[in-house]
Amino acid sequence: MTSPTQSRTTLSSVISSARDAKAHPRTSPASARESVHVSHKEWAAQGKAARRDAPRSSHAKWEPAANRPDPVALLEEQAESRVPELVPIRHGRMLVSPSTFYRGAAFIMAADLAPTPVSGFEVQLCGDAHLLNFGLFASPERQMLFDINDFDETLPGPWEWDVKRLAASFEVAGRDLGFSPSDRRDIVTAGAHEYRDAMRRAAQMGALEAWYAHLSVDDMMSLIKAEVRDKRLSKKEAKEAAGVVAKARSRVHSRALTRLAGEVDGRLRIVAVPPLIVPIDDVLPPGTARMEKEAWLRELFQSYRHSLAQRHHPIEEFRYVDGARKVVGVGSVGTRAWIFLLLGRQRQAPLFLQAKEAQASVLERFVGMSEYANHGQRVVEGQRLMQAASDIFLGWLRLKSLDGKTRDFYVRQLHDWKGSVNVDAFRAPGATLYARLCGATLARAHARLGDRVAIASYLGRGDAFDKAIAAFSVSYADQNERDYKAFAKAVKSGRLNAETGL
Repeated sequence: MTSPTQSRTTLSSVISSARDAKAHPRTSPASARESVHVSHKEWAAQGKAARRDAPRSSHAKWEPAANRPDPVALLEEQAESRVPELVPIRHGRMLVSPSTFYRGAAFIMAADLAPTPVSGFEVQLCGDAHLLNFGLFASPERQMLFDINDFDETLPGPWEWDVKRLAASFEVAGRDLGFSPSDRRDIVTAGAHEYRDAMRRAAQMGALEAWYAHLSVDDMMSLIKAEVRDKRLSKKEAKEAAGVVAKARSRVHSRALTRLAGEVDGRLRIVAVPPLIVPIDDVLPPGTARMEKEAWLRELFQSYRHSLAQRHHPIEEFRYVDGARKVVGVGSVGTRAWIFLLLGRQRQAPLFLQAKEAQASVLERFVGMSEYANHGQRVVEGQRLMQAASDIFLGWLRLKSLDGKTRDFYVRQLHDWKGSVNVDAFRAPGATLYARLCGATLARAHARLGDRVAIASYLGRGDAFDKAIAAFSVSYADQNERDYKAFAKAVKSGRLNAETGL
């Protein structure tokens, strides 16, 4: 396998700086700082100085603390605020493998990362930057981009935490896929190298250039072709990547209509697939009158509409038709997630929206509370700060549910050119390229409203940080396997309930 340090096309060099981008930076109180008054040279000096207190090699070490919380107890704590009948589905999905367990263990890892060394420079964190929380989606300008696509846990915090969660996810996945230790090391090192290289390039950019930077699918496919030409990637892997793009382009609302909805008594309805998709009428409290439901839905959409900044928004042309509760993901299972079918003036112009419950970030206990009182707004604002472009239907709401409890939600389109890789089909060369894509993308997101000059200076030109992250990933993957075994034991003993196959 090609070493990640060998000469190759520098991925960060193909991340475009769009001159005609429509995104506009938003200044967040958490991000507002006096850094604009500090010179590039001063920031670089601070980055180098941080190596004294947190040497780059210090990131290699992982040992569980003597008072480390019981990982099973942390999962039980999370379950308390979730839909009781859905928690066993979450546990069942986490039980499939150490990789799926890792996806649901963001809270556990946040607790583990809290005492680890940090350089002291803050960014807007994804909070759950594992390899499956990156993918394809459409910008409002109908350009397909590769970017981070999950922000449920977003909060400002140490940039190292996202890097370590991402890197360890590749080590964990590589073990499940049977990759050799040397291949896994090369994959993780390649991702860390790309993060460092992309951050160093971002440090040379002006504020707007760093803000507008993005990775388009055209750029990504050009990179893949170069990898094939240089014999680092097979033609089969390139064809599979093209298939992922084509599939994402086919994921549009009209196609979703044929998959998710059908005629019931002459009316268009979302098709029930219990317990994964349950019509809204079947999950409302018993005895809920039609007028109560309609008033609840009216309040929901009015609250959501107020979060959309535009005075005249496309949502005005759609009317509500039907809704359902839909189970999504692994870590999110058990939080309340609704899908809504809306129709425009023409029946063939549907719109599917997802309203997903936003609870407190798993990071909050370790970095402090969000500046936003509404966790839906926290998610939305974090997404807008990190993504190169955001969904025009992205919004939030706070609503008193019919069970009497008030909850926060964020809203987005359910289908709009969205796609993700099939990790189970990965071979080592393809996983290496994907790690590079994710590493560069994470650096681009961190550089938008982070101390990119100081971080780049801290990382430096050498590979000390890359090697440290690879070593950390091995140790943390070992910990993840121990936690997975403890989790499986808790299921077997009946301490936790798990429903498999869903």
